[in-house]
Amino acid sequence: MSEEKYVMAIDQGTTSSRAIIFNHSGEIVAVGQQEFTQIFPNPGWVEHDPLEIWDSVRAVVADAFAKAGINRHQLAAVGITNQRETTVVWDKNTGEPVYNAIVWQDTRTAAITRELAGDKGMDRYKDICGLGLSTYFSGPKIKWILDNVPGAREKAEAGDLYFGNTDSWVLWNMTGGVEGGIHVTDVTNASRTMLMDITKLEWREDIASDFGIPVSMLPEIRSSSEVYGYGRKQGLLIDTPISGILGDQQAATFGQACFERGQAKNTYGTGCFMLMNTGDEPVFSANGLLTTVAYKIGEQPAVYALEGSIAVAGSLVQWLRDNLGMIEKSSDIQALAETVEDNGGVYFVPAFSGLFAPYWRDDARGAIVGLTRYANKGHVARAVEESTAFQSREVLDAMNADSGVPLKELKVDGGMTHDDLVMQFQADLCGVDVVRPKVIETTALGAAYAAGIAVGFWDGTDDVIANWQEGKRWTPQADQAEVDRTFRLWKKAVTRTFDWVDDDVK
Repeated sequence: MSEEKYVMAIDQGTTSSRAIIFNHSGEIVAVGQQEFTQIFPNPGWVEHDPLEIWDSVRAVVADAFAKAGINRHQLAAVGITNQRETTVVWDKNTGEPVYNAIVWQDTRTAAITRELAGDKGMDRYKDICGLGLSTYFSGPKIKWILDNVPGAREKAEAGDLYFGNTDSWVLWNMTGGVEGGIHVTDVTNASRTMLMDITKLEWREDIASDFGIPVSMLPEIRSSSEVYGYGRKQGLLIDTPISGILGDQQAATFGQACFERGQAKNTYGTGCFMLMNTGDEPVFSANGLLTTVAYKIGEQPAVYALEGSIAVAGSLVQWLRDNLGMIEKSSDIQALAETVEDNGGVYFVPAFSGLFAPYWRDDARGAIVGLTRYANKGHVARAVEESTAFQSREVLDAMNADSGVPLKELKVDGGMTHDDLVMQFQADLCGVDVVRPKVIETTALGAAYAAGIAVGFWDGTDDVIANWQEGKRWTPQADQAEVDRTFRLWKKAVTRTFDWVDDDVK
């Protein structure tokens, strides 16, 4: 009798790296997790140490194996999912990063994006790459590194530097690094750089030239589900096929089985990200959403999505914990928020990295409004909880407007879906059922499915659909007049964050 096989997903996230082992039913067998350092050199700057990220990946793989009591011989495949847009530039000859990874939340490239926009506007490349110019994406971050790190541009032009989001960095190291490491990315990650033609799925040399980025730095673009190579340098995974890559939000869409046009999911993590499947043709938004690649399985046509991206969600709870010390652990937020009946008129707009969808205002900064002597820490906690739901409602409205087909229910996943207060408030605000699956680690699960499909462990998307099970459902209960009142005040609060950053404000 042959031993049971599994698939491992490496989830290289914004605050931690995880390795999760799944069985054929899509159930979690074991999890290894390790946080890594968040670096804030200046206001609005966010960095990670790529070498620390790689060390954390190696550690969590070993941890997951130990907890599962298995070894690499029982793995059918490994998939990678990752924090998107977080930019690593490294020397391909030494394996050393030339600078820290610049994280997707970082706003230092605001001047670069305005310079690139010139008199053509922030949507200069939108009909090509599906994205407006923003500090969010990888392209401006690469330009910043080449412009500001001594010797980097010369090395890049000599062909000595590689760029990748963290998927490419992890894969290159896993497959040998300086000893033959594979430099590739998948279409979902490539679609977050501003450098890929969203229709042709190819790098645009003219846009790269505008950004001052040598094309030799860019990884080869591949599908989301195919064998890219085999583990080498990472000894615990030696000779194991690495066969799936999906950016984290696309991976969650895949894991949530959103394979039909019009299906959508919302992931509540460090940020909050809603994606709607739009089929095999890209749909360009008129309401502040992004056009992105949802996934591409092998030689099959690419599937596209509209995306609403929110920069700060779970990280606001962490900020309340770490910067203000109002709670000891993130899970304490619900109990504190429930010490009051409502928000007491307090609204918290967490524009720490500017505002993403649907506003795209890099001049915004965070604000707490509506404070009176009546307000206490319970009201602030409740405003923190509600801010994620308010932001998601704005994205949902934009998505309904772009698609012309209002969502009938919203699939959700991520850590904040354990918080009943947030999920019930989300259902009340949006006026639709909010549905959480039985396995909420859908980001890692999506990457596992992509990898397993590539090697025949799962028989395509039908197996994903068959494995998906509903875990919990929240149905709207609130008075509509009260919903309308609070949402009106939220939108008023958002306007108070605009135009905060002047040229002389850091």
